[in-house]
Amino acid sequence: MSAPMSADTASAAAGSAGAAPRAFRFAAGGEGNQQEGGARKFIALAQQAEEYGYDSFMIPDHLGPQVGPIAALGALAVATDRIRLGTSVLANGFRHPAVLAKDLATIDVLSRGRLEFGIGAGWIKDEFDSAGIAYDSPGVRIEKLGEALTILDVLLRGQECTFEGKHYQIRGLKGTPRPRQGPRPPIAVGGGGPKMLRLAAQHADIISVVPQTTRDGKGLLSGITIEKTLEKVQLIRAAAGDRFADIELNWTIMAVVVTDERERTVETALAALDKGMYPNLEVDVQLDVADVLASPYLAIGTFEEIADQIRSVRDRTGMSYVGVFPTQLDAFAPVIPLLRDQ
Repeated sequence: MSAPMSADTASAAAGSAGAAPRAFRFAAGGEGNQQEGGARKFIALAQQAEEYGYDSFMIPDHLGPQVGPIAALGALAVATDRIRLGTSVLANGFRHPAVLAKDLATIDVLSRGRLEFGIGAGWIKDEFDSAGIAYDSPGVRIEKLGEALTILDVLLRGQECTFEGKHYQIRGLKGTPRPRQGPRPPIAVGGGGPKMLRLAAQHADIISVVPQTTRDGKGLLSGITIEKTLEKVQLIRAAAGDRFADIELNWTIMAVVVTDERERTVETALAALDKGMYPNLEVDVQLDVADVLASPYLAIGTFEEIADQIRSVRDRTGMSYVGVFPTQLDAFAPVIPLLRDQ
């Protein structure tokens, strides 16, 4: 591993030196799959997240064994009271942006202004193939997403949209109903590669910083390091220009391990990695215990140690919106009060 970035470089990545850090927010999520108890327990999962104090509840968008995100958001709009509701993230190729805008505006009205939706280019080829939906090259999918974001921005303001793009054409369509939030509900875009991050920097209110994957879908081990994360934040900052200060940066913790022996736990995990026990990871770099404990994407230790680690991530990167996977919802909940209002 290369040496950690200097304090000056880290400060430059996170923003202007001396600027007050953005307050933490916390996102839970659910799919309604069999491991979570199925669709019948989906609403109860979101209600539990609200009771724990999570700020938002996010639903992914896949054609496998999970709930349909749009219909599920409609149900949660009336089954919850305070928690914000969103998607992490919708696959742009599954829906036309004009139709999607109407569904999203309706959810924002029904939820009394609690929608924050995420959208991406779509990345699981098998799902597109199984459904008979064209799976374009990465460049074309990113082009389509850029056009869709422009259209959604107009329609979700309740304005009339006329758009002549390469992939979409909208002729005098007005966005209805008018969302509760103004000027529109916040838009989140996630990405790990430079093209997606630059697109997100141009359009998104929230950017989810995601570890990069290989062409066959394996996660790159180097992608979980604090150094790679800082590089992505710097890229976003350069691409966003003056609007960088208004962008909220998000990341999702892949594993929460509550333990009194964090170093020994990491040593065991590294030994398993050397034995090839994580087939979904591409080992493109050698990590040591310090590298793992500094990673934004792994939370290991006591609740207090995990809270300290998350504060350190925010100090170094400016990222403040913390997400966890459905299986980590209970384990991470005691950390929230340690970081609330900070």
